Amino acid sequence: MNYKVINFKGKLNLFSEHWSPKVVAEMNDYQFKLVKIQGEFTWHSHPDTDEVFIVISGYLQIEFRDSVISLGPGEMTVVPKGVEHKPRAEQECEVLLVEPRGVVNTGDTGDTGDTGDTGDTGGGLTAENDIWI
Repeated sequence: MNYKVINFKGKLNLFSEHWSPKVVAEMNDYQFKLVKIQGEFTWHSHPDTDEVFIVISGYLQIEFRDSVISLGPGEMTVVPKGVEHKPRAEQECEVLLVEPRGVVNTGDTGDTGDTGDTGDTGGGLTAENDIWI
């Protein structure tokens, strides 16, 4: 058996783009993805799965239709399946996501490339899936 240690900081140093999750490990059908976040994402939901956000560094806010939560280093939250949410970070924030293999980061919004102010499409933010680092 080949056991290995995954160093989050080392993996995070391998890329600089924002909103583009990179897979670092799998467990059963779940992927562990590192992502750098800065600015606002799009409103979206994942109708078939919960989504876990674990903040490694920086500060993350997740807006819901009825509230906003703030997370700092070492904190996490689980967004239940089907709940609309919009992550944002004023300064760069490094996050570990845990979600089933094949989940699209913009969820059910699709991605038309529309960057209008409605926030109801992927807005060009849909990332390629299953990119390993």
